[in-house]
Amino acid sequence: MVVALLTAAGTGTRMGQDIPKQFMHVENKPLIIHTMEAFQKHPNVDAIMVVTLPAWADVLKAYAHQFNITKLKWIAEGGETGQESIYNGLKVLSGELKEDDVVMVHDGNRCLVSGEIISDSLATFHESGSAVAVIPCVEAVFYSEDDGHSATESIPRERLFRTQTPHTYTLGKLLWAHEEAKKKGITNTAASCTLMKALGETVYFSKGSETNLKITTVDDLLIFEALLKTQKDSWLK
Repeated sequence: MVVALLTAAGTGTRMGQDIPKQFMHVENKPLIIHTMEAFQKHPNVDAIMVVTLPAWADVLKAYAHQFNITKLKWIAEGGETGQESIYNGLKVLSGELKEDDVVMVHDGNRCLVSGEIISDSLATFHESGSAVAVIPCVEAVFYSEDDGHSATESIPRERLFRTQTPHTYTLGKLLWAHEEAKKKGITNTAASCTLMKALGETVYFSKGSETNLKITTVDDLLIFEALLKTQKDSWLK
């Protein structure tokens, strides 16, 4: 079984709005529903879990019914940190799935995850045992030791990759990582790939996209709205 575990438990402080960003509407649809629809439509995803704020669980169920998200099977309560929220979701899944079932951890506010990104993540997982969506760094990057005031050292961008989600692992592997983190006192690593690296695991890359943006600020929201209204020109390869 393949399950998408969507994290949507943030309070949206950086967005500065009255409701959590994942429940803000764009084109008459909550952001979390935009994300859920991507996994709902993908033929290789069997079920969806959402980790969210307890006070919004019933609202989420109502939206899922309204927009026909039939793959939503579980809702888990968010934690104090992103890491804790993911672990809460995994603990619920541990009572429902086998250890070798596949879990795709994805930011609930990455609404433009494409079918191609999901497919490539699953293909990389089947080839390498795990997958983390990334995009190459195209800007010049400098290392600063004075809080960004100046720099004398640059880092070759050819060796740098920016991580996104989904992060795809077996349920057993993710549970192992989070339980090891508790033993070792590793906290607040919301990115599964960062946690795996801290535990000495190799991170295998799958395809990401610049359009697979994480909606965190009002600027991100405006970009998302623009992308929704834009179609790729037919002549572009």
